[in-house]
Amino acid sequence: MSAEASSTEQPRAPIEAQRTPDRYAVFLRSKRRIVLTGSETEEEARAAEKEPVQIPGLPTFMSFHEQRTHMKQKLAAGFRLMALYRYDEGVAGHMTFRDPEYPDLFWVNPLAKYFGHIKASDLVLIDHHGKIVRGNTTVNKAAFMIHGAIHNARSDVICAVHTHSIYGRTFSTFGRELLPISQDACAFYGAHGVYPDFGGVVYTPEEGENLVKALGPTNKALILQNHGLLTTGKTVDEAIWWFLAMERCCESQILAESAHPNGYKDLKLIDDKVARGVFQNTGDHQAGYMQFQPLFQMITKMQPDCLE
Repeated sequence: MSAEASSTEQPRAPIEAQRTPDRYAVFLRSKRRIVLTGSETEEEARAAEKEPVQIPGLPTFMSFHEQRTHMKQKLAAGFRLMALYRYDEGVAGHMTFRDPEYPDLFWVNPLAKYFGHIKASDLVLIDHHGKIVRGNTTVNKAAFMIHGAIHNARSDVICAVHTHSIYGRTFSTFGRELLPISQDACAFYGAHGVYPDFGGVVYTPEEGENLVKALGPTNKALILQNHGLLTTGKTVDEAIWWFLAMERCCESQILAESAHPNGYKDLKLIDDKVARGVFQNTGDHQAGYMQFQPLFQMITKMQPDCLE
């Protein structure tokens, strides 16, 4: 930098002096006026100062068709992610979402279709009797029994996710909930349960109803003992994110218990009040939706055909 350029620059205040001690307004445009020397003119700087700060939020739709297409694309992208992370296993595993126009119907993946090949156009629409409304491929009977029961009992659940992921099904053998051992685990604090009675492949309405009872009226996730994980959400995005996050939390706790001489009994847990506070920031519906967006951007960049 030349001596002339350096002589015109204003000295910068220490970082500490620039901070507001009692409030960090990270969503507001700063009143400070600067010009980024070398990259913008004064006119460009003034224009940049007038740009509104973008706050990501849930999308809005002009029609049911637009919303349905969006949701199908999100679910298809979720299947691609499950395949990428190797959470698929033969014909096991399924994800569903409630149709926005016809809430008594839900979309599900076709039977025996590799998760890594599923497109939005492959999804099948079925009713609560298991009959196919749209599509020409049969579906997993267990998917109907599990998801049909959940969608029927929980009107707040738009999407439900269940696969036989390796750490989820391994952790499920403990027959207990996740512990608050990390910030990430706190996203499930007080919001998941355990279904302790593995009754075999879910082929009966009774077993589906038992799962619903274990899930409860408000929980967003369930650990199915000797089986795996199940997550739900008010958006497709949220439900898929909770599954991915819960799987990693199971992995984390398994590693922590394995490394500790006394297993889970002496792990350092986050205080109840702190854990509940963290849950309020990281475990709500908006947080779950937002967490999924980088993954959606990544997988659709890698595999754009999933949107077809």
